[in-house]
Amino acid sequence: MVGAAGLLPARVWTFQRVSANPRGVFMMCIPPPNVTGSLHLGHALTNAIQDSLTRWHRMRGETTLWNPGCDHAGIATQVVVEKKLWREQGLSRHQLGREAFLREVWKWKEEKGDRIYHQLKKLGSSLDWNRACFTMDPKLSAAVTEAFVRLHEEGVIYRSTRLVNWSCTLNSAISDIEVDKKELTGRTLLSVPGYKEKVEFGVLVSFAYKIQGSDGDEEVVVATTRIETMLGDVAVAVHPKDPRYQHLKGRSVIHPFLSRSLPIIFDDFVDMEFGTGAVKITPAHDQNDYEVGRRHRLEAITIMDSQGALINVPPPFLGLPRFEARKAVLAALKEQGLFRGVEDNPMVVPLCNRSKDVVEPLLRPQWYVRCGEMAQAASAAVTRGDLRILPEAHQRTWHTWMDNIRDWCISRQLWWGHRIPAYFVTVSDPAVPPGEDPDERYWVSGRSKAEAREKAAKEFGVSSDKISLQQDEDVLDTWFSSGLFPFSIFGWPNQSEDLSVFYPGTLLETGHDILFFWVARMVMLGLKLTGKLPFREVYLHAIVRDAHGRKMSKSLGNVIDPLDVIHGVSLQGLHDQLLNSNLDPSEVEKAKDGQKADFPAGIPECGTDALRFGLCAYTSQGRDINLDVNRILGYRHFCNKLWNATKFALRGLGKGFVPSATSEPGGHESLVDRWIRSRLTEAVRLSNQGFQAYDFPAVTTAQYSFWLYELCDVYLECLKPVLNGMDHVVAECARQTLYTCLDVGLRLLSPFMPFVTEELFQRLPRRTLQAPPSLCVTPYPEPSECSWKDPEAEAAMELALSITRAVRSLRADYNLTRIRPDCFLEVADEATGILASAVSAYVQALASAGVVAVLALGAPAPQGCAVALASDRCSVHLQLQGLVDPARELGKLQAKRSEAQRQAQRLRERRAASGYPVKVPLEVQEADRAKLQQIEAELKKVDEAIALFQKML
Repeated sequence: MVGAAGLLPARVWTFQRVSANPRGVFMMCIPPPNVTGSLHLGHALTNAIQDSLTRWHRMRGETTLWNPGCDHAGIATQVVVEKKLWREQGLSRHQLGREAFLREVWKWKEEKGDRIYHQLKKLGSSLDWNRACFTMDPKLSAAVTEAFVRLHEEGVIYRSTRLVNWSCTLNSAISDIEVDKKELTGRTLLSVPGYKEKVEFGVLVSFAYKIQGSDGDEEVVVATTRIETMLGDVAVAVHPKDPRYQHLKGRSVIHPFLSRSLPIIFDDFVDMEFGTGAVKITPAHDQNDYEVGRRHRLEAITIMDSQGALINVPPPFLGLPRFEARKAVLAALKEQGLFRGVEDNPMVVPLCNRSKDVVEPLLRPQWYVRCGEMAQAASAAVTRGDLRILPEAHQRTWHTWMDNIRDWCISRQLWWGHRIPAYFVTVSDPAVPPGEDPDERYWVSGRSKAEAREKAAKEFGVSSDKISLQQDEDVLDTWFSSGLFPFSIFGWPNQSEDLSVFYPGTLLETGHDILFFWVARMVMLGLKLTGKLPFREVYLHAIVRDAHGRKMSKSLGNVIDPLDVIHGVSLQGLHDQLLNSNLDPSEVEKAKDGQKADFPAGIPECGTDALRFGLCAYTSQGRDINLDVNRILGYRHFCNKLWNATKFALRGLGKGFVPSATSEPGGHESLVDRWIRSRLTEAVRLSNQGFQAYDFPAVTTAQYSFWLYELCDVYLECLKPVLNGMDHVVAECARQTLYTCLDVGLRLLSPFMPFVTEELFQRLPRRTLQAPPSLCVTPYPEPSECSWKDPEAEAAMELALSITRAVRSLRADYNLTRIRPDCFLEVADEATGILASAVSAYVQALASAGVVAVLALGAPAPQGCAVALASDRCSVHLQLQGLVDPARELGKLQAKRSEAQRQAQRLRERRAASGYPVKVPLEVQEADRAKLQQIEAELKKVDEAIALFQKML
C-alpha cells in the first residue's frame, strides 16, 4: 500500500485545468534541499507539514501541485567534491582544471544526488515526481541567464569595486546574510579553519604612532581589535572638536614598518569618548574606514590576498597568514617600544556560516543587485495584505529588514554554479582605450556570447569582428537561482499552460531561518521579473532543536537522519555514520560522546507515520521545537492502537456487513452512538479549522483525542455488550455508526499518517462502487458532511465518564483490580437520577463495576461503601464490605497516615524557619506550598478511609 499512500502517479491529481475545477488550485514548491547530502529532522519537519497540507488540499478536491526540486548548493557541493578529490586522488581543483573539475561534480551529483529524493519518498512525500527539477537543469539555467541579462540591462544588476565579506577558507565572497555574528564579552580563544592553535579575539590592543617632525616624544595612541591591519593604515583620524588634537592639524605620523607617513585627518565619525579618541584608518579592510577614505580621498591599500596571506607589506610580515601576522606585528610593536597595552573588549566577530571562518572585509570588484526599490515593493505587499506572513510576529522583522536592506553581492568565486553571463570587452581599435575591470562600460551581458558581442559592437561603434570577449570566471550566488524557483520551474520566461495555471503559487512553507536567504529573494525577484507575487501566503515553522534545546550540529553528534527514526539504528550505527561524514577527526570523538549521552541504546524504530505525526504535533507557532525521540516512540504506540482498534472493529462489523449508502443516522441510535457521532463532528471541525490556520497541534490533538480517548477508550468498550446482544436493530445502528467512525476517522488522519491509514482503509468495505481507489484521493471530511453535534448526548456521557473516573479512582485506592464491586449513585435531584440511570450500563462497562444502581432521593447508601464525588450533583458509593479485610486495610492506612503527617510537619517547620521568605527562591516556596496542600489533601482522604474501615470492623 506504499504506492497508494504516497507515491501514486502525480498526474492523477495535478493535471487539470483550473476552469474544470470549481474548488480551485493549491500550488506549493518545495524549499529545494541541497544536493550535497541527506535530510535531517529539520527537513523532515518541513516535509511533514508540507505533505500534510498538500494531502489535505488534494483530498478537498482542489487541483493540487507540490513541486519537487533540488538546489545545486554552489559552496557546499564544491567543498564536498574538493574534499573527495583530495582524499581519493590527492588533487586540488586547480590542479585538475575547471572543466575536468565540473565533470567530477556532475559525476558526484549523478551518483549521490538522488539520496534526498529517496529520503523524501520514504517520508511519504506525495510530490509530483514527474516535475522534479534541479537548479542546474537547462530549463532553470536558461531562466537564470534571462533574469541576469534583463536586470543588468535595466541597471538593477551592476558591477562595483567595494568591500565584500570574504571567506578565506572558501576563497569567495559571501553575502551579508551568510555572515553569523558571534558576540564576545571579552578575551576569547576561537578555532579558525587552517590554524592549529586557537586565535585570540575580544581584546583591544593600543599602540603609538610617533608624530612626524617631533623630537620623538610626541605621539598619538590608537587602539584596534585587528592589530595586523595596521600594515594597511593610511591615516589617523580624530574628531574635529576634540581639543586634545587641535594642534595636530596638517601634521602626520610615521608608520613604524613602512616608508610612508600617515596624515592626521579630522572626521565626525570618530567617537571622542572611545579609547584615546584617535582611530587608525585602513580603507581596504574596514567598512567604516572605507567610507572615511572615500570622503578624504585616501588610498586603499590591500594587504591580504584571497587566502588571507599578507601582500603589499615588507618582510618579515610578507606572506604570513593573517593571524600569524597578528602575533608578529604585536611582537614588533613591543620591540620598538610602541606597544601601549591590551584590555578586554566586548565585540562581535563575523563568521562565515558555511565554513565557520572569520570573515575578512576585502576590496574586490563584484556584481551587485540594487535592492532598494524591490525591497520597498516587497514590504508594501505585506502592508497591503497582498502577502500574508504567518506567524504575524515575523512581519515586523520583514519590514525592518526590507527598510534597511543593502545591495546584494551575487558574485561567488567558485566553479560550480551558474557562470555569470557577463563578458569583459576588449576592442581592437586604437580609438577605443583599453578598459579596466571596475568600468561598467567594458562589461556586457548576453543570453549567448553572440548576443553579447553584438551589444559590445553597438556600444563602442565598431564592427563585431573587432570585439573580443572574456566571460567572467565567477558564478552566481546559489540564492539567485533559488529566488527564481517559483517560476523558473514552469519554464519562465516562456509562456506555458503550467505557468498560467500554477503561478503565482498559493503558499510558501519553510523555516523562519531562511526568511531573508530565500523568501525575500523570491518575493523581490518575482515582483520584479513577473509583476506578480510568487505566492499569497508564507507560513514559517519553528526550528528543530535537540531534546536539550541545542541547535542541531554534526560536531555535537545530535543531527538525526529521519530514516534512522523511521527504521531505528544502534548506537554503533550512529557512530559509524560519523566516520563517513566530513567532520574533522578532532570533532568525531566529541560527537560520539554526544550520541552516547542522548541515545545510549540507539534510536528505536518508530516508523514514518509516527515521525510525521509527532513532528506536526510539536509545531506550536513561534516556538522552536526541542525534539525528544522518545515522544516519537509514543506515537508509534498510537499507530499500534489504531491498528488493533480497527481490527477489533472490523470483527465487530462482521463479514457480511454492508455500509449504508450515506453516513446519516438511521434513527434508532443509542445514546453512546449519538455521543460518538457528536465527538466525531467536533474532531472534523477542529481538524479543518486547524489546517486552515496552520495550527497543526490543534489538528493532531483533536484526532489523537478522538481515536484514543473517545473511540477506543469509550465507544468500543460500550459497544461490546451491544454487538453481542439480542436487539438486532440497535446492533445494526451501532455497526453503521462504528463504520462511519472508522471511515471518517481514517480520512481525518490520512494527511499525517498516510501509510497506516491507507492500509486500514483498504480493509474497509465501500459505501458505493464509485468510491475512489485510494484514501489519498478520497474526500476529506468536512463539517457539512458531519453535522451530528448533540449537546444532550454529550452532557449525558460526560456524567457517565465522570462517574467512571470516580469508580476507577476508588478501585485504584483500594487495590480492587480483579474484582467488580457494586456501585451506588447518590443524586441531588430527579433529573440527575434519570440521567444516571440512562448511563448506568455504560458505567458498568467502562468502570468494570458490578451492579450500578441509582439510589432513591434521600435514601442512604449501604454500609461499608467508599465515597467519591463524580460531580456537584452526583456522588459515587463503592461497596467494599466483604471485598477487603478492614483490619488489614486499617493497618496500612495508619502507617500511611503517620508518614504523611511526618512529611507535612517537616514542610511546616521548613516554611516557618527564620529567613525562609527572604532566602528561599520564590519558585521553591511555591513548590513547598503546593506539596503541603497535596499532603493535607491526602491526609483528609486517609482519615475518611480510616473512619470507613473502623465502621466495618
